[in-house]
Amino acid sequence: MHSARRPSCISAQYCLFPPFSVRWRGLLGVSIALAVCGLAGVLYGLIVFKRAGRQSGYIPVFEDWLFHVVLPLIAYALLAVAGFSLRSYPGSVLFMVAASALLLLFVGIHNAWDTVTFIAVGRWQAGGHSEETKPAKGDH
Repeated sequence: MHSARRPSCISAQYCLFPPFSVRWRGLLGVSIALAVCGLAGVLYGLIVFKRAGRQSGYIPVFEDWLFHVVLPLIAYALLAVAGFSLRSYPGSVLFMVAASALLLLFVGIHNAWDTVTFIAVGRWQAGGHSEETKPAKGDH
């Protein structure tokens, strides 16, 4: 699923976006930054959704849709909502941003693990090994 395998650094950059640690003079700048990051993430998620549906080399399964499309879209939409509601509900927005960052962090960890597993299994199969020929648990 080449098109939907977003680099983990894309999700991580939204988790650790540097301007959020800057001293802001008011809430307007923070609100704009949150909304723009959230909307950019939603747009990127929709592009991933479109590309994943069009590819022919791999048919995405439920887990692929969940971790590459649905959960990131939820996180980015939550970030956009946080940006639009910051001035009205500043206390609640802190929890929205934290939830969005935590969700993107977990998605990034899952996708990185998924990629490592895919590469390891691919190399194992390329080496001519099958399930019957793999070493026992105690063998290295």
